[in-house]
Amino acid sequence: MITAAVERLIDTLEELKPLFVPHFHELALDQDRAPLDPQYEVYLEREARGEVLLVTLRDRGAIVAYFVGFVCPGLHYRTTLTLTEDIFWLSPDYRAEDSLSQIEADMLAKQLFDAVLAESVRRGVKRCYFGSKWHTDASILFEYYGAKPADLYYSIWLGGG
Repeated sequence: MITAAVERLIDTLEELKPLFVPHFHELALDQDRAPLDPQYEVYLEREARGEVLLVTLRDRGAIVAYFVGFVCPGLHYRTTLTLTEDIFWLSPDYRAEDSLSQIEADMLAKQLFDAVLAESVRRGVKRCYFGSKWHTDASILFEYYGAKPADLYYSIWLGGG
């Protein structure tokens, strides 16, 4: 049985670190020029201030999906507590291979985001920002929850090479 849980990053970070590698290889742009090197100390500082939201899905104790986001007032909206997604990932072993498993994979994504939204409401969040990579578009998930497109970001590599 797969369960969702809100967890503390400080307690879960060592378990998450190996999962960040395949996540990076699957989704990151400019991998040959911008290596994976998270500022874990910044995440933990922000968590100590109550600004990190970590939700996991576990199957028999092993993490199979995660969401990490930041909860704080928007820089332009001091009185509006906002959740801004940093990363989310579902293990390829739990993604669709055929139509039946597509339904199951969709339900896992829904289970993860149901837990994210429930915890956000519990914390008093008023607005959520979620993002999707163009090359692995998850927009349909956010649209399911009634989210509307808000911003479009572009990436330019300026570092040479």
